[in-house]
Amino acid sequence: MTFDERYRAIHARDVRFDGQFVTAVRTTGIYCRPSCPARTPKASNVTFFATSAAAHEAGYRACRRCLPEAAPGSPEWNLRGDATARAMRLIAEGVVEREGVTGLATRLGYSSRHLTRMLTAELGAGPLALSRAHRAHTARMLLIGTDMTAADIAFAAGFSSVRQFNDTIREVFDLTPLQLRARRREHEPHAAGAIDLVLPHRGPLDTAGLFAWMSARALPGVETVTSTSFARTLSLPGGPAWFELRTADQRPEAGVRLRARLTHLGDLAPLVTRARRLFDLDADPAAIDAALAGHPELAPRVAAVPGIRVPGAADPHEMLIRAMVGQQITVAAARTALTTLAEELGERVPAADGITENLLFPTMTAIAEHASEVLRGPGARVRAIRAAAAALADGSLTLTMADDRADQRRALLAMPGIGPWTADYVRMRVLADPDITLPGDVAVRAGAALCGIPSDAAGFAAWAGRTAPWRTYMTAHLWRAVADARPPARPATRRGRASAAPTRNEESA
Repeated sequence: MTFDERYRAIHARDVRFDGQFVTAVRTTGIYCRPSCPARTPKASNVTFFATSAAAHEAGYRACRRCLPEAAPGSPEWNLRGDATARAMRLIAEGVVEREGVTGLATRLGYSSRHLTRMLTAELGAGPLALSRAHRAHTARMLLIGTDMTAADIAFAAGFSSVRQFNDTIREVFDLTPLQLRARRREHEPHAAGAIDLVLPHRGPLDTAGLFAWMSARALPGVETVTSTSFARTLSLPGGPAWFELRTADQRPEAGVRLRARLTHLGDLAPLVTRARRLFDLDADPAAIDAALAGHPELAPRVAAVPGIRVPGAADPHEMLIRAMVGQQITVAAARTALTTLAEELGERVPAADGITENLLFPTMTAIAEHASEVLRGPGARVRAIRAAAAALADGSLTLTMADDRADQRRALLAMPGIGPWTADYVRMRVLADPDITLPGDVAVRAGAALCGIPSDAAGFAAWAGRTAPWRTYMTAHLWRAVADARPPARPATRRGRASAAPTRNEESA
């Protein structure tokens, strides 16, 4: 965006741009989100920054009125696949807190000095400052949204000491932690020891579609889904965790509420990042819907389902195994196979109520060693799943949400039993790449036919190019068109069960 475009956005107090940049005012020394209700400053006094960290580094403090740290994350880091975007995704995942700047640089293939120079040149802040701003955001969220003690919040947000936490909050917000907490609104009561937060998002949010997607694929014991909530167990660096996502106050515009129980409080920031990616909360639905609605074939779908989201992945390794198991079979058949895999090989952990038990999805080591005893189907597919799990377990195959897109695809295609459909589907779910489509997917082509789009692989791929860089969301609309058009399941007859749903793809194992 140009300076003038950004200035028009702040003059209109346009909430669509919250989180995409901040506005710093030289005469006040304050920076705000674009929708701040304060009087619009003169253009000559304004400087725009890509991140709040850059505004901090330039000597500005956060506005007490609009709290820019509470804005949704920028969609730019999913749109872009360069080193800067990958660094921002890793910083949000808490890599700097766990591995330091050296660990972050190593993951990206740079020296610490070069990475710092590169981020500072583009964003106005280096990795330490960016990580510090992320910690401040997490701390603000906890101070306002929970009753946790200041000491617990300090370590949950990733600070190394309470003193460092106090100093950072004062510097960023010009308030003490207690003063910041006093400004919060009342939030729902929750059980002792539970974390309860509201995760903001932009524009409309198709929660019905998200919950329906999760419900069709939920693994009993691992995941629990209703029409208004999704909950699951997950293995994090500090130990097992349980979390639930549901619409806040039953109103999508109020945000998504996250409840969680953690083994280690330091896992909270990575969990929030994964939860946001799982529900695609940093997307820009206004831009996506406007672009897709410009195509007559898709306009009715956009009108019917505004704010469509593409579910992400809670765990990249798990996502690859689920995609491989789902090759050439129906969603229901894949769910049955994965349920058996989880029940036989998953670790049982106490549930949120402390009485019942939940399942963790099996580790890659367990799948590599025992999948052939549990999974049924073609031997070549089972061997491919075991090989992929073994490669993930020993580190010969890396799969993270900050991988280079092209490198990840090449690495996956080099594995036996993984073809273009699987590699691209994993990129769509793990990297949140907004520009993926799946010409070999039966449901995608069926949806294309319903919408009047060419349904042959070559014709579809050519037409889909018109919707770049939003082909992933176009694909989601086509999947949804098939789901909406599908008649209710017929009851079984004496001659046998009703015909199965079409397979998800035509990928060869």
